[in-house]
Amino acid sequence: MPSVRAPRGWKWAALTDFARLESGHTPSRRHPEYWGGDTPWIGIKDAKQNHGGIIQDTLETTNEIGIANSSARVLPAKTVCLSRTASVGYVVVMGRAMATSQDFVNWVCSPELDCHFLKYLFLAEAKNLLRFSSGAVHQTIYFPEVKAFHICLPPLPEQRYIVAILDEAFAGLESMRANAEKNLKNARELFDGYLNATFSRKREGWFDTTVGDQITLQRGFDITKGQQKDGRVPVVSSGGIKSFHDTAIVKAPGVVIGRKGTLGKVFYIDEDFWPHDTTLWVKDFKCNNPMFVYFFFLALDVVHLDTGTANPALNRNLVHPIKIVWPPLPRQKLLAKDFEILYSETQGLQSIYRQKLAAIAELKQSILQKAFSGELTAQPERALRAAVA
Repeated sequence: MPSVRAPRGWKWAALTDFARLESGHTPSRRHPEYWGGDTPWIGIKDAKQNHGGIIQDTLETTNEIGIANSSARVLPAKTVCLSRTASVGYVVVMGRAMATSQDFVNWVCSPELDCHFLKYLFLAEAKNLLRFSSGAVHQTIYFPEVKAFHICLPPLPEQRYIVAILDEAFAGLESMRANAEKNLKNARELFDGYLNATFSRKREGWFDTTVGDQITLQRGFDITKGQQKDGRVPVVSSGGIKSFHDTAIVKAPGVVIGRKGTLGKVFYIDEDFWPHDTTLWVKDFKCNNPMFVYFFFLALDVVHLDTGTANPALNRNLVHPIKIVWPPLPRQKLLAKDFEILYSETQGLQSIYRQKLAAIAELKQSILQKAFSGELTAQPERALRAAVA
């Protein structure tokens, strides 16, 4: 029994006292006839897409044959599903009868437990759920731990009142989140649109050329663990600037492009650096402005170049022949300054909207914590105003 004191009128109890625990299963993939039909089947991707909500449709469906020849069970609407392996903590409520994979533990609530109250409880305890997981490769909550879950439960009318408050608060927060996401996307597109418009057509004084005529790209260098020593020179890989080396290899400034892994990611380096094997770097700017070259590669779509392999890796021989229009050096310098100013402004906007998204996520957790500590029902009017403000 948990040691945390229950709010007045609430009581601690085993979750299994108020909900029937059900597992999931995956019908055999070796039998195509088990798949496709009228029975929705919830997988991790479905739970991720519908996290915190009611799920009505799934990416895959099974049928009577699949259910009959597996341990999967069709569970009723309002069953609460919690992902317990690979991605621990996704929560959905079934909008209709469905089955799930073995990646879930499923709770069929009794009349004394509101399914949405349980859903919000799991959302509130998202971080704490990880304490019950274990595993060397994939974190998993095993059934002995699941069966030991306890909940602090108020009477049913109070559960429903809390759910109503949370529904209203979360609807308002979701609207705020959607607006912040839209504004974040618009800020990104503002800069990308300006950049693409600049390079999309030939202007007065610009000339036809190729990437290889203007700059020379070179594949980066391999580096052993023994060479990765602390020092002042960053090692730039396709994933970012991750480690340091004690000897400078390339003099700044530099432009580095991810050639595999994070394909096409571009870095501007203003200090001496070591370009990793997972990158291409500009070996020779041929008297072009390095900052302008950096923004040019931000605009250039190299991700969709056909590498001819299952695991794409960007080859300089694919990039050098690309036909482009190119401005003279004085114009490059002016454009580079314009790009820097707009880039800085849009980065500032993006930072503001990311902070708003983080604040919304924190507010959600704060409201949930208040709900399950009894504060929302203790001071309902003030709590509701705070929740939707």
